[in-house]
Amino acid sequence: MKIAVITQYFPNSAQQWAGHSAYQTLRLLARKHSVRVFYPESRYPTLLTPKSRTHGRLDPNFQPDGVETTYIPYTALPLISRPLNGWLISQTLLPHVRTYAPDIILNYVVYPDGYAAVRIGQKLNIPVVLTAIGSDLNRISDAMCARHTKYALQHAAYTTTVSNDLLRTAHKLGANFDRSSAILNGCNTSIFHPMDRQIAREQLQVSLDTEVVVYVGRLDIRKGLVELVDSIAQLRDQRPSLHCYLVGDGPDKSLLETAIRTRNIGSQVHFVPACMTSRVAQWMAAADLITLPSYNEGCPNVVIEALSSGRPVVATHVGGIPELVDNACGRLILPRDVKTLQTALNEVLNTAWNAEEIGARFHRSWQDVADELENVLEKTRHTYVCQAA
Repeated sequence: MKIAVITQYFPNSAQQWAGHSAYQTLRLLARKHSVRVFYPESRYPTLLTPKSRTHGRLDPNFQPDGVETTYIPYTALPLISRPLNGWLISQTLLPHVRTYAPDIILNYVVYPDGYAAVRIGQKLNIPVVLTAIGSDLNRISDAMCARHTKYALQHAAYTTTVSNDLLRTAHKLGANFDRSSAILNGCNTSIFHPMDRQIAREQLQVSLDTEVVVYVGRLDIRKGLVELVDSIAQLRDQRPSLHCYLVGDGPDKSLLETAIRTRNIGSQVHFVPACMTSRVAQWMAAADLITLPSYNEGCPNVVIEALSSGRPVVATHVGGIPELVDNACGRLILPRDVKTLQTALNEVLNTAWNAEEIGARFHRSWQDVADELENVLEKTRHTYVCQAA
């Protein structure tokens, strides 16, 4: 099967850890099928490039290992062109996809990339499978983008989501009940598995006498990180050996630094730069618990990786997280609630957890994900061919 993938949710030269779930899945699909990723790169006029943009132009020669990828620029304007970006992407990528001549088009992120994929599929008479990851359905920016999102869901040959909760949202927005399903994310189980905490702390130079809370992800206040900082501040007197490590990069680091300085907990909260997967696994092994107090989520990889590593999780009751976490492996809390976050952290730190038991609860690999997606792609292609005959 020849698969064209249209998405910006994928590694690039500036953010090599971006689109982790898409990359891990496609890397495995590419071992059995011809897979090419078409990455639409937004290019802004120099004087209009927003300060929030953390990188310049992408290196078109960058190639993620194991997946053929083409980075294709298209002209955009900050905010102004957002409702048009799906159309702009479709016009830019159409000749490239036509030349590749795929059997099926796969997409990650419904708007703008999925909308563009559907439009291209209509032009070339090729079935399109959309993949919703969470923010694309939970945080639609405006009415026009909502309209395009609904159009893509209604006209795709099939839609997958990363959680059952997100599948229900997709149905409300127009995805066909009979042509949609949830495919939960997985993790690299050869890397994320229960490991010795003492050894991990020695490798990371973290004291064996401290209590360690770890957050892994984007430094974005919508991840509930201000609430996390407040919770650590309130637990300081009760748990003087408590330390929190924020592993990752993002736009709100300076805001968080200010919050930490204001609360005078610079010696308890530490920033760790974004790192390779193997290093993330070390941080999880070193942790007493992993936390993700986000306002919205799809099916967060960090929770899956934490559970596979045998570590309890304190996370918010949003998106697909309740499908992964219960009191047998952590605590669920309401978003934006410092008091319940503080209480949950305290309870989990006071509980003796069995790493092997937690690790056995969720042991889903990327190969499982790739196999399920392959089945969807093959069935969708077969149905489309039969209907066209």
